[in-house]
Amino acid sequence: MHLEGSCHCGAVTFSLDSETPYPYMRCYCSICRKTGGGGGFAVNVMGNADTLSVEGGGNVAVYRVKKEDGHLSDAHRHFCKLCGSALYVSDPRWPDLVHPFASAIDSGLPTPPEYVHIMLDSAVPWAEVPDGSKDVHFAEFPPDSIEDWHKRHGLHGG
Repeated sequence: MHLEGSCHCGAVTFSLDSETPYPYMRCYCSICRKTGGGGGFAVNVMGNADTLSVEGGGNVAVYRVKKEDGHLSDAHRHFCKLCGSALYVSDPRWPDLVHPFASAIDSGLPTPPEYVHIMLDSAVPWAEVPDGSKDVHFAEFPPDSIEDWHKRHGLHGG
Protein backbone atom coordinates (compact mmCIF):
# COMPACT_ATOMS: atom_id res chain seq x y z
CA MET A 1 0.00 0.00 0.00
CA HIS A 2 1.31 3.44 -0.88
CA LEU A 3 1.20 5.83 2.09
CA GLU A 4 1.45 9.60 2.08
CA GLY A 5 2.02 11.70 5.16
CA SER A 6 2.86 15.15 6.40
CA CYS A 7 3.49 17.30 9.43
CA HIS A 8 0.82 19.61 10.82
CA CYS A 9 2.19 22.83 9.28
CA GLY A 10 2.80 21.26 5.85
CA ALA A 11 6.52 22.02 5.74
CA VAL A 12 7.32 18.29 5.44
CA THR A 13 5.57 15.72 3.28
CA PHE A 14 6.64 12.15 2.75
CA SER A 15 5.55 8.96 1.05
CA LEU A 16 6.51 5.31 1.20
CA ASP A 17 5.22 1.84 0.45
CA SER A 18 4.09 -0.53 3.17
CA GLU A 19 3.26 -4.24 3.16
CA THR A 20 2.12 -3.88 6.79
CA PRO A 21 -0.15 -0.79 6.92
CA TYR A 22 -2.61 -1.78 9.65
CA PRO A 23 -2.29 0.60 12.64
CA TYR A 24 -2.99 -2.11 15.20
CA MET A 25 -0.34 -1.60 17.91
CA ARG A 26 -0.67 1.17 20.48
CA CYS A 27 2.42 1.87 22.58
CA TYR A 28 2.04 3.47 26.01
CA CYS A 29 5.75 3.88 26.87
CA SER A 30 6.93 7.30 28.02
CA ILE A 31 8.99 7.80 24.86
CA CYS A 32 6.08 7.26 22.47
CA ARG A 33 3.66 9.11 24.72
CA LYS A 34 5.86 12.19 25.04
CA THR A 35 7.30 12.35 21.52
CA GLY A 36 4.27 11.10 19.58
CA GLY A 37 1.43 12.35 21.74
CA GLY A 38 -2.13 11.28 21.13
CA GLY A 39 -4.31 9.81 23.86
CA GLY A 40 -1.41 8.61 25.96
CA PHE A 41 -0.11 6.31 23.23
CA ALA A 42 1.50 6.34 19.79
CA VAL A 43 0.91 4.06 16.81
CA ASN A 44 3.54 3.13 14.25
CA VAL A 45 3.17 1.21 11.02
CA MET A 46 6.04 -0.26 9.04
CA GLY A 47 7.26 0.71 5.60
CA ASN A 48 10.00 -0.03 3.11
CA ALA A 49 12.89 2.39 3.67
CA ASP A 50 14.01 2.30 0.04
CA THR A 51 10.65 3.78 -1.01
CA LEU A 52 10.73 6.68 1.47
CA SER A 53 10.58 10.04 -0.30
CA VAL A 54 10.69 13.25 1.74
CA GLU A 55 9.94 16.79 0.58
CA GLY A 56 10.94 19.60 2.91
CA GLY A 57 13.71 17.47 4.42
CA GLY A 58 15.50 20.60 5.60
CA ASN A 59 12.68 20.98 8.12
CA VAL A 60 13.19 17.50 9.57
CA ALA A 61 15.10 17.12 12.83
CA VAL A 62 16.07 13.93 14.62
CA TYR A 63 15.73 13.06 18.29
CA ARG A 64 17.60 10.14 19.86
CA VAL A 65 16.62 9.01 23.33
CA LYS A 66 19.33 9.00 25.98
CA LYS A 67 19.34 5.57 27.58
CA GLU A 68 19.87 4.88 31.28
CA ASP A 69 23.54 4.06 30.62
CA GLY A 70 24.04 7.53 29.12
CA HIS A 71 24.41 6.34 25.53
CA LEU A 72 22.04 7.43 22.78
CA SER A 73 19.50 4.99 21.40
CA ASP A 74 20.08 3.74 17.86
CA ALA A 75 16.54 4.76 16.91
CA HIS A 76 16.20 8.07 15.06
CA ARG A 77 12.86 9.79 15.73
CA HIS A 78 12.23 12.18 12.85
CA PHE A 79 10.00 15.20 13.48
CA CYS A 80 9.20 18.56 11.91
CA LYS A 81 11.41 21.17 13.54
CA LEU A 82 8.83 23.89 12.76
CA CYS A 83 5.65 22.41 14.26
CA GLY A 84 7.00 19.43 16.24
CA SER A 85 4.92 16.76 14.50
CA ALA A 86 6.28 13.23 14.92
CA LEU A 87 6.83 11.80 11.43
CA TYR A 88 8.67 8.47 11.43
CA VAL A 89 11.31 6.38 13.17
CA SER A 90 14.31 4.76 11.53
CA ASP A 91 17.06 2.64 13.01
CA PRO A 92 20.40 1.74 11.37
CA ARG A 93 20.11 -1.77 12.86
CA TRP A 94 17.18 -2.34 10.45
CA PRO A 95 18.12 -0.24 7.40
CA ASP A 96 15.39 -1.74 5.20
CA LEU A 97 12.60 -0.45 7.47
CA VAL A 98 11.06 2.87 8.43
CA HIS A 99 8.20 3.26 10.90
CA PRO A 100 5.92 6.21 10.19
CA PHE A 101 3.63 7.37 12.95
CA ALA A 102 0.05 6.61 11.96
CA SER A 103 -0.85 10.10 13.18
CA ALA A 104 1.29 11.58 10.37
CA ILE A 105 -0.24 9.47 7.60
CA ASP A 106 -2.75 11.34 5.42
CA SER A 107 -3.76 8.31 3.34
CA GLY A 108 -6.61 6.21 4.59
CA LEU A 109 -5.28 3.35 6.70
CA PRO A 110 -7.15 0.04 6.94
CA THR A 111 -8.99 -0.86 10.13
CA PRO A 112 -7.22 -3.66 12.02
CA PRO A 113 -9.14 -6.72 13.23
CA GLU A 114 -7.72 -6.20 16.74
CA TYR A 115 -5.74 -3.66 18.73
CA VAL A 116 -2.59 -4.65 20.58
CA HIS A 117 -1.81 -2.41 23.55
CA ILE A 118 1.86 -2.62 24.56
CA MET A 119 4.13 -1.28 27.30
CA LEU A 120 1.19 -1.07 29.68
CA ASP A 121 3.55 -1.13 32.66
CA SER A 122 4.55 2.38 31.50
CA ALA A 123 1.04 3.73 30.93
CA VAL A 124 0.04 6.82 32.89
CA PRO A 125 -3.03 6.44 35.13
CA TRP A 126 -5.14 8.84 33.05
CA ALA A 127 -4.64 6.90 29.78
CA GLU A 128 -7.78 4.90 29.11
CA VAL A 129 -6.80 1.53 27.74
CA PRO A 130 -9.71 -0.16 25.96
CA ASP A 131 -10.51 -3.66 27.15
CA GLY A 132 -12.99 -5.00 24.63
CA SER A 133 -13.19 -8.25 22.74
CA LYS A 134 -10.81 -6.89 20.06
CA ASP A 135 -8.18 -5.60 22.53
CA VAL A 136 -5.05 -7.57 23.44
CA HIS A 137 -2.77 -6.38 26.27
CA PHE A 138 0.94 -6.73 27.01
CA ALA A 139 2.85 -5.36 30.00
CA GLU A 140 5.88 -4.87 27.73
CA PHE A 141 6.58 -6.00 24.15
CA PRO A 142 4.38 -8.56 22.36
CA PRO A 143 5.89 -11.76 20.94
CA ASP A 144 4.91 -10.91 17.33
CA SER A 145 6.81 -8.42 15.19
CA ILE A 146 4.73 -6.04 13.06
CA GLU A 147 5.37 -8.29 10.06
CA ASP A 148 4.50 -11.46 11.99
CA TRP A 149 1.23 -9.94 13.24
CA HIS A 150 0.20 -8.97 9.69
CA LYS A 151 1.08 -12.45 8.38
CA ARG A 152 -0.78 -14.20 11.22
CA HIS A 153 -3.92 -12.22 10.32
CA GLY A 154 -3.50 -12.78 6.56
CA LEU A 155 -2.91 -9.05 6.01
CA HIS A 156 0.70 -8.97 4.76
CA GLY A 157 0.85 -7.29 1.37
CA GLY A 158 4.11 -8.90 0.21
